[in-house]
Amino acid sequence: MDTDSNRSMWSMTFNKMLEEELEYSDIWTFRFNNSLSEERRQGDKIYRTAAKGHFKCGTCSKSWSSARVMILFHYRLQAKIARGTVDMRPFGQACLRCKGGFKWAEFSPETVETVLLRLISKIKKNCYGLAEEDAGYCGDEKAGGKPHESSLCEACSQGICSEANSSYENSVA
Repeated sequence: MDTDSNRSMWSMTFNKMLEEELEYSDIWTFRFNNSLSEERRQGDKIYRTAAKGHFKCGTCSKSWSSARVMILFHYRLQAKIARGTVDMRPFGQACLRCKGGFKWAEFSPETVETVLLRLISKIKKNCYGLAEEDAGYCGDEKAGGKPHESSLCEACSQGICSEANSSYENSVA
């Protein structure tokens, strides 16, 4: 799956799940923002999580999977105009073989749904005052195997990786 279709899957899944999960008529916009950081903009809530993704290097064709692909969301509801926005940034990883630039992960539809269920649960809690639901974990809790290569992790290079902070999920409200 190419990057555009992967991004489209995130947007379409978010819109579909929002209709099913949220009983409010507010209009929400889902966007990708590759310059998003943990710096909070006024009114934003921040949610970050690690999820399982698959990478393929465009330079040397090496493939790998990681249970620690960091994803950062900023979200906000402007209640006066009944509009909400979600900005998403998935962080990349560099190839161990050729050390090329950061590559973006591809995510399975199941992982996308699990991540978005957790995000929508945060939106319900922080924007509408509803009880937060347990939507399950989206990474591999027993990641085991190879150690995390901080030097190849884009999120580590910016100091926001789950490994750097010893936490797979963190929501900042």
